[in-house]
Amino acid sequence: MGKITIDRGLARRQIPQLNEASVPGRRGWKLDGASADRAALQNAAAADRSLFADTAPALPELSELDVVRHFTQLSGLNHSVDNGFYPLGSCTMKFNPRINESVAALDEFTGLHPLTEAENCQGILALLHELEEKLCLLLGYSRFSLQPAAGAQGEYVGLIVIRAWHEDRGDHERREILIPDSAHGTNPASAAAAGFDVVVLPSDEDGCLRAETVRKAAGPRTAGLMLTNPNTLGLFEHEVQEIAAAVHEAGGLVYYDGANANAIIGRVRPGDMGFDVCHLNLHKTFSTPHGGGGPGAGPVGVRAGLEDFLPGPFVTRREDGSYAWEEPAKSAGPVHAWYGNSLVLLKALAYIRMLGGAGCREASGMAVLNANYVAHELAAYWQLAKPGPVMHEAVFSGKKLRDRTGLLTLDVAKRLIDYGIHPPTVYFPLIVPEALMVEPTETESLETLDHFIAVMRQIHDEMEENPDLLREAPQHAAISRPDETQAARRPVLTWLQQERGDS
Repeated sequence: MGKITIDRGLARRQIPQLNEASVPGRRGWKLDGASADRAALQNAAAADRSLFADTAPALPELSELDVVRHFTQLSGLNHSVDNGFYPLGSCTMKFNPRINESVAALDEFTGLHPLTEAENCQGILALLHELEEKLCLLLGYSRFSLQPAAGAQGEYVGLIVIRAWHEDRGDHERREILIPDSAHGTNPASAAAAGFDVVVLPSDEDGCLRAETVRKAAGPRTAGLMLTNPNTLGLFEHEVQEIAAAVHEAGGLVYYDGANANAIIGRVRPGDMGFDVCHLNLHKTFSTPHGGGGPGAGPVGVRAGLEDFLPGPFVTRREDGSYAWEEPAKSAGPVHAWYGNSLVLLKALAYIRMLGGAGCREASGMAVLNANYVAHELAAYWQLAKPGPVMHEAVFSGKKLRDRTGLLTLDVAKRLIDYGIHPPTVYFPLIVPEALMVEPTETESLETLDHFIAVMRQIHDEMEENPDLLREAPQHAAISRPDETQAARRPVLTWLQQERGDS
């Protein structure tokens, strides 16, 4: 394949602020005067006059076309999975089928008031109950709470369930949660937020956790173990059943971080591996929008005997076939208003219905195939963190290239932007030096993967032949290299801040 050309779609251009483009007297549309006056008089009569401003706000004066072009140009500065490859490992962005969005946008769902009596919203209750049943079947659990609004909140809820179960048994000394060093960063944070002490367990040389390591660490203070399988190195924990047994022998419970369940869905169930509690990232496995795009969903499932500790309410099916709300007997209470982000849950159900059992199995197979294809094709150029087959994602280490060229994984990530590709996750997992985590997901085509592979190979050559290309990248994006620490801690979010010169 010849040289890959850069993507100039994000070429730097000046887009004026709406205030700067304002022209006195310009209008997009104008309310009928009489109607506007009548509405203003009616509103004024019922309003406290002290709330009215003395002068009209200094709003920009623009035509409709000016406004449409402004926001269309701004949207072109953003990268999304709709306009380019987005191989973000771990957090994962994959295509959301538009039919799912259409289902959730039906008036019959969006028009429901949260306080609607159960008798008057039987349709959506039936669908939520169906989703719970399907999740139980696919993951191997007795019940699911659909309330949590994201994966991280799901983690917290799962840990609250574990804590409540121990306390209900009078076992108040179990204050430790075992977490491997390859865990998602939210795991120790969630454990601490739930009031536990975190005990970090080292992975073995092959990147997996050993049952013997768990056995030595588990004891009378162990409340549970949090484990991601496949783990963040993209590897399946091959001693998972022995690990679960070791925790259970010590009196603890085993928690499944379901962030990577898209690699196993339809093939193996966490409940059958020995996990007592799990959460799912619906955006990853069942293709709902990511929580960062708001809102998300992170259902929590439990084995038999733990159902009463889940947040409620549940949707329960009566003997006559109708549906009603039900509060779990020993629940700590709700973690979200009403029943969670119901419209997001409907999108997941639409996806599961569309795929069916065989389709879910095929999707997980494609996710694993795509990741292994990328790993195989780039192994001669980029060092794999751990040799051998992977599951849903491939983790590379740029350490050798850094030592030879002085260039960082961050430089590689910035250069990918010039080619119209969103950077993969970098510097995670923390146990891999100069980590670069690639997750293509099952939704990407062979042609897209081949393009990414060719670009990565070309960047590898650039590191040797013209390293300044990477040091100065991205050269064709709206913004090149801002101070990312300041951008996170003191972001400039308004036109007024920019005018004052705020950092």
